Formats: sequence, C-alpha cells, structure tokens
Amino acid sequence: QVQLVESGGGLVQAGGSLRLSCLASGRTFSSYVMGWFRQAPGKEREFEAAISWSGSSTYYADSVKGRFTISRDNAKNTVYLQMNSLKPEDTAVYYCAAVRQGRGVPQESGEYVYWGQGTQVTVSS
Repeated sequence: QVQLVESGGGLVQAGGSLRLSCLASGRTFSSYVMGWFRQAPGKEREFEAAISWSGSSTYYADSVKGRFTISRDNAKNTVYLQMNSLKPEDTAVYYCAAVRQGRGVPQESGEYVYWGQGTQVTVSS
C-alpha cells in the first residue's frame, strides 16, 4: 500500500512558476513509477508527466513539454513537478499517482494504482 500526499499548489499569475511535491509513504518508493495528472472542471483527468523508478526516463504531455519538469528523490520518497511559464489553461487540480515499475512508464490514468488527494493550481491571466 502506498499513500500519496501532494503539496505546493496555489494561485499564481500567468508566466509564473510553482513546484508541486508528492510525498509517498512506504519503504519501496523506488520500486514505483510516478506520474502527474491534472483535471480541470468539466474535463477528464489527463496525463502531464511520468518518471521511471530510477529517474532515468521521463515523459511529458505535448501541452507541458518544455515548461514542466518531473523529478524524484528516492531518498526522500518524493516526486516533484516544476511548472514554469504557467498559463491560465494550466488551471486544474493536480494529482500524483503511482504504480509498481513494470516494463514501461504508463501514461494512461487507468494504469496507475495509487492516487493522492490532489492540489489546486490556479493561474490568473
């Protein structure tokens, strides 16, 4: 069982930056692929970024490529999402998710098993 707790959300002006953190419980954090998803009002949850257990492989949605960076610190059981050049359309609840490392790094929400409660990010124009 893995419990995930996100933090770092808030209100920021367009063009600004935020860093989200996701703290995982348990002693096997390094065995898990970690992902970040977001869900805006009235929309489906969508993939933003994912990182392999070692951090050597990262994947991004086209909409955030070049602006967002996912990273992890296995010693701290934490995954991060650095978000730069934020746009109003980035406004959403952001969720971190985990699944035990398999053959790849999933980018579909249905493949993730554990989810955090979400943190709100609001970007004003």
